[in-house]
Amino acid sequence: MELRSFPSPTLSEHLISCIVPSYIKTKNICKLNFEEKVTAMRRSFGQCWRLNLRCSANGDGASVLASNVHVREQQSCSNIPLHDARILYSVAPAMGHNKEYHPESNLRVPAIVNALEEFELTSKAMSKASDEGLIFIDGSGPTYATGTTFQESLIAAGAGLSLVDSVVSASITSPNPPIGFALIRPPGHHAIPKGPMGFCVFGNIAVAARYAQHVHGLTRVLIIDFDVHHGNGTCDAFYDDPNVFFLSTHQVGSYPGTGKIEQVGQGSGEGTTLNLPLPGGSGDYVMRSAFNEVIAPCAQRFKPDIILVSAGYDAHVLDPLAGLQFTAGTYYMLASSIKQLAKELCKGRCVFFLEGGYNLQSLSHSVVDTFRAFLEQPSLAPQFDDPAILYEEPLSKAKQAIQKIKHLHSL
Repeated sequence: MELRSFPSPTLSEHLISCIVPSYIKTKNICKLNFEEKVTAMRRSFGQCWRLNLRCSANGDGASVLASNVHVREQQSCSNIPLHDARILYSVAPAMGHNKEYHPESNLRVPAIVNALEEFELTSKAMSKASDEGLIFIDGSGPTYATGTTFQESLIAAGAGLSLVDSVVSASITSPNPPIGFALIRPPGHHAIPKGPMGFCVFGNIAVAARYAQHVHGLTRVLIIDFDVHHGNGTCDAFYDDPNVFFLSTHQVGSYPGTGKIEQVGQGSGEGTTLNLPLPGGSGDYVMRSAFNEVIAPCAQRFKPDIILVSAGYDAHVLDPLAGLQFTAGTYYMLASSIKQLAKELCKGRCVFFLEGGYNLQSLSHSVVDTFRAFLEQPSLAPQFDDPAILYEEPLSKAKQAIQKIKHLHSL
């Protein structure tokens, strides 16, 4: 593949080169320089992000990795164009952003990466962030910060923007562009303008939505949030915006207590916020019903230019911070279905962003099955999940909630 640049008014440099056979590396040196209308964003993100991105494409699978500046250059190369990749994913593990015994720990992203390697869904050339001395600063919600948190949070947000760039660029030349997955932390969907909240520092997906609009001219953005907790920060950011449809499924009564079914947006944004609180114990059957009866019809009616996904894996039955009973199979279904929606509605443009998920085994297995769905490989849920631990879902309560939301949004 030839070396080339992707012109963008906010990127100082965006180069593509090659590495190991059947892998591409994209090196992005991103320096945001937003226009006046997004001055606030420029203040937060007007720094240099150095990311390395790798992808693969063959008949059996594909992967892309982006990590921080500690990655060393690889020597060998091949000629596989970006648009032939099947998946693009970025890795920003924030190893310095860590607090002992906290569920949002620096073990989360490495656990996912190790699982992707184990199931041969990624290159073996992985990077390890250097360990540095830590400064622990307890935050609220209960959010924490260390001496490296700010810079690592910038890298995480930048990784998401880099994926938006790459996915959009690939969609110009390919009818089947790769799906992006930002394996990043700290997560972002609880972050509010006043500051960090609920383990989240910057609103990664909210920033990416505005970036897609202002930089790439993708006016209509659909955000699907299937984290077990309501993405209050994202919801608030676009509550009066008719061009961003925020759709959240979450456990009723869970942190932070927002996301009531009656919250539908305000002003010109009325109707472009949809909150579907699911009763405790909801699992695969309920989520399939919610997707078929609510998520898909909303997406089809909204007709987005790009789909962004807050992919939280804490609704898994084994997760310690919630009370739903999703399985790896549930996430396989969601990934496959959202990929199909993106293909039908917005030329395949879709980027996932890691949010919650605090049981390392269920988190990593669920992301593996997500990747397998992207690659149209069979689900490994029967291998990952023990059906004996599941219990009867609250179908009657769930049906009532789905019917109420359908009535409220005229679905």
